[in-house]
This record gives sequence, C-alpha cells and structure tokens, in this order.
Amino acid sequence: MDELTLAVVGIDFPNADRSKSNRRMELLLCTPGEPVELRREPKNPHDANAVAVFSIRGVQMGYLSADRAPFIGRRMQSEDFVVVFQALVGTMGYVRIRFGGDAPTLPEATATERPVRASTRSPGYDPDVFYPDPEGPEWGA
Repeated sequence: MDELTLAVVGIDFPNADRSKSNRRMELLLCTPGEPVELRREPKNPHDANAVAVFSIRGVQMGYLSADRAPFIGRRMQSEDFVVVFQALVGTMGYVRIRFGGDAPTLPEATATERPVRASTRSPGYDPDVFYPDPEGPEWGA
C-alpha cells in the first residue's frame, strides 16, 4: 500500500492560533493536487499518535483520522512521502499520500464526490459579476 486517500477530521473546530483561523475555510481554498503538510504531534494531550494536516499556507485544516494516524505516523518516520489535497466533500476533507517520493495520483471523482460550488447551487448566480447592495434609507443611501 504505497498510495492511499486519508480522511481529514475535525474540520469544524477552531484552530488554536491567535486569529482562530477557520479549518473549513482553509479546505475550501485548497485545490485538488495542491501540496499539504503532515505533522506528527507526539505531545498532543488527546492522542500521542495524532497527525495534523496543514495547507501550503501553513494553516491547520484538521487531523488524520485516529484509526489511520498511528500507521501513517510510523511510515512518515522511515519513508519519503508526498501529500496533496484531494477534495472536500460535505463534512469531510480528503488528502492523498504516496510513499516512496513520487507524486500521488488523484483518482477520478464520481458524481457523488464532486464538491458543490455556489454556481451549481443557484443557476442564475455568476461569481464574477458585481451585485450592488439595494439602495434606500435603511442602507444609509
């Protein structure tokens, strides 16, 4: 098993940094294939095997699931690996890891796995168009 998809959990918890960065927002900013970083946290008070997931911008996006973290953490210590963002689907984020130093390949997303974008939710919405606020006394105009 040299390449696999891993779930990123805890995406709705706030980060402990000063700005209380938003994990879900950071996942929304990621594009498939974008590099991510895994950091082991042996001093984590909840799980000594915890592996945190960070974006290329250095913002934590969550953790690897507790059932995979011990296995991945051990392999991280002894092998070269590359990790990329795969997808955000509903309440779960996913990363793809490949051991051995080569870049992981992203599997073709099925229709149920494709993320829903704002433009597909409301057919009349175009994110590149300027929509002014309504004018009136209640808006101070």
